[in-house]
Amino acid sequence: MTVAPASPAGPGRCRPRRGSSHRLWLSGHICRVDYIWELRNPDGGMLGLEWGRGLSAEADVILAHSLPERVDVVVRDHEDNLVAKGDALAGDEPTPMARLSLRDGVVRRESVWPGDGDIGRIVILPGGEVGTLLSWWNADDGSEWRWQVEFHNTK
Repeated sequence: MTVAPASPAGPGRCRPRRGSSHRLWLSGHICRVDYIWELRNPDGGMLGLEWGRGLSAEADVILAHSLPERVDVVVRDHEDNLVAKGDALAGDEPTPMARLSLRDGVVRRESVWPGDGDIGRIVILPGGEVGTLLSWWNADDGSEWRWQVEFHNTK
């Protein structure tokens, strides 16, 4: 698993807390890893196929790149308590990104073309690498897109 922080301001950003051995670094600040994101494709094999497992700062909304047609999502805190869950979440249109939102213990999925409000948001990639979305552009017809993600890891 890769540990990566959220960006400095806005929703889904790194918030320092005490009492965890999991740490995130962001611009010289140490932040606790609050959430473990487990994403599985329910359509592969008897028990599905792991799509990715990553660590992030606590966030009510993250972006996910290149999700399968359906995905099961389980979010746990640093003490392995269930935070939220979503089963067989399907995208409503083909986009390169999905917005995963947590509310009342439930994960919801929305197919999106990221906008200005998503810059700085946590993004998880296939395999579980977690980073911060720095920029996004896409053609109006969705035929192409360009984006930048920042990753920061420590040993």
